[in-house]
Amino acid sequence: MTVQQHSFSTRPDSKRIDACFARLQAEGRKGLIPYVTAGDPHPDVTVPLMHAMVEAGADIIELGIPFSDPVADGPVIELAHQRAVSQGVTLADVLVMVTEFRKKDNVTPVALMGYLNPVEIMGYDEFATRAAVAGVDALLTVDVPPEDADFLVEPMRKAGLEAIFLVSPNTADERITGITRVAGGYIYYVSIKGITGAGGLDTDAVSRRVAHVKSMTPLPVCVGFGIRDGESAAALSKTADAVIVGTALVQELASHEKPADAIAAVAAKVADMRTAMDR
Repeated sequence: MTVQQHSFSTRPDSKRIDACFARLQAEGRKGLIPYVTAGDPHPDVTVPLMHAMVEAGADIIELGIPFSDPVADGPVIELAHQRAVSQGVTLADVLVMVTEFRKKDNVTPVALMGYLNPVEIMGYDEFATRAAVAGVDALLTVDVPPEDADFLVEPMRKAGLEAIFLVSPNTADERITGITRVAGGYIYYVSIKGITGAGGLDTDAVSRRVAHVKSMTPLPVCVGFGIRDGESAAALSKTADAVIVGTALVQELASHEKPADAIAAVAAKVADMRTAMDR
């Protein structure tokens, strides 16, 4: 199947995510999207870490909403959720962090990623309004099927937020078409079956599948799960519009006692991936 030649155009009033992919395309580059759990390892670390990752080459930031039962995540990110939850970090705190980040950076898109429960507790309309004011650009809720997401997507759209959805290796074409109708921002392609951090990444097989998904949607297609280093990031970026890395960064963050060392180590890993992707 022939891959569509996407053109991510932008206008002066374009949303941050649209503008980001239009810029990347104009520069002939692919996006790098790091994920970290908000509040891990300490609430004071998150905003400086976000800025450090942008300086190291991140194009979009995915910020995890702490949750007590992150069933789709592997042990590394699950522990990050536990550390954040144990310090009382809530969705409201995450929005405060994004507000603080926006004081210095009003360009880099921020997508929240997590589970429905915290959003439901806040209230869907309340969340959408407060998230938009804070400077959030999108939300991905891993436990909300796109076929039944109107209750969440509609208030988000009214507030100008994008709803990001997952496509997996075994998602049928008919469902991909349906996801494309309700999704915004970008499609998150899960490169492997299983939880975050799982091994067994076959970059050739993923690239073929990504090419197929791209032929079915005008949205950027970004690949996550299983990307651990510059080599895997560079390999997948040849086909994908962006690569998403989480477990490797969260693991790096947890391996340093001093916050400054942790931030520097994560930034160095992001920079290494950025360099590999730009070669």
